[in-house]
Amino acid sequence: MDVAAAAPLLCAGITCFSPFIEHGLKAGQTLGVVGLGGLGHMAVKIGKAMGCEVIVFSRSSSKTEDALRLGATKVVISTDAEAMKAVSRTCHFIYNSIAFAHDVQPYLNVLRTRGTMIMVGGVPQGAMPGGTFAIIPRGLKIAGSCIGGIRETQQMIDFCAEHSILSDIELIPATPEDVDKAWERAINSDVKFRFVIDTAKTLTAPDAA
Repeated sequence: MDVAAAAPLLCAGITCFSPFIEHGLKAGQTLGVVGLGGLGHMAVKIGKAMGCEVIVFSRSSSKTEDALRLGATKVVISTDAEAMKAVSRTCHFIYNSIAFAHDVQPYLNVLRTRGTMIMVGGVPQGAMPGGTFAIIPRGLKIAGSCIGGIRETQQMIDFCAEHSILSDIELIPATPEDVDKAWERAINSDVKFRFVIDTAKTLTAPDAA
């Protein structure tokens, strides 16, 4: 495996793989991925490799090309009420990687009865439905997940190696200027999909021997 592209698997890869295994994601099921970023793009790749149909939910159609390239079956614009209605109750699982406060009800509506929404984005205040009746009638589940242990991480690495799964990265030198630029771009969500710092490529101080 390419070392640089494999490095983010130790975070983004296991953050997808662990809850998929924990909650029993299976081939033939439909997985919805909310948010096509560093975590979301790995969820698409791993879900596809597990044999699932993957639907990406995005606020912007600009993510469509990337989502389909990564293995998604379709892209649904989450701000389009009719498009969301068309996929109502189709997903066995939703992998929600959005880190800011948002209304989860539209995504609960696309879950099948007894479906599960996996929250990995660090759920902020205001992100959950206002009352438990949003999940009680159809037996929906909302589960949190952070990362996995060493043994499970090794299983993930083996799975990704077997299926030729790597992170989409931008490799940058370990200079203050490049790191600062990358940080600003990361804040502005301008990266596809992970920065990796190459510590072998640093600037040598003028007075260094």
